[in-house]
Amino acid sequence: MEFDNIKKIWDSQNNEYMYAINEQALHKRILAKKNKTDRITNISELLLLSVNLVAGLTILLLNLTNKTSNISLYAMAIWMLLSGFYTLANRLKRLRDNGRYSRSVLGDLEYALSVATYQVRLSQINRWSVLPIALLSVSAMWESAKPFWISVLFIAFFLLTHFASRWEHGIYVSRKNDLENLKKKLLVQE
Repeated sequence: MEFDNIKKIWDSQNNEYMYAINEQALHKRILAKKNKTDRITNISELLLLSVNLVAGLTILLLNLTNKTSNISLYAMAIWMLLSGFYTLANRLKRLRDNGRYSRSVLGDLEYALSVATYQVRLSQINRWSVLPIALLSVSAMWESAKPFWISVLFIAFFLLTHFASRWEHGIYVSRKNDLENLKKKLLVQE
């Protein structure tokens, strides 16, 4: 944490500088981090919900109306629908639990840290969720006798997706670590 708003106070008894934290500025900074974490998590959840549910339903409906059904597509649709419902259940639980934190500097920091931890876990789960979707997509390509180069393109796309999600996950982990370090510094100051 950058303590830009620390004031030097001269201790006249010891002729030494003491440091005091501007609590209002610290709380304002924590609230900004909390709001940013909340906003990113909401966007991530809503994207995951809409993508998984819409894609799962679309794949399921298209496969049902197709003359030749593809077992891999059914499995992928079920996987995506389950992922969407899992995200929805966790979102509802997270929103229900957010009222248990106090409206103090430490309470807001703990809330931001809990949401950041949730975001890291959500990112990790969905990062690895790409693997079954990739395998089922390639399997569906082979099942429907598509040309081999299409499967290669799909594999390349999913590899790129995996590396991009690893980069994104790293951002969430570093934000969580920043909040943990801030909490450690704040608890040491007390």
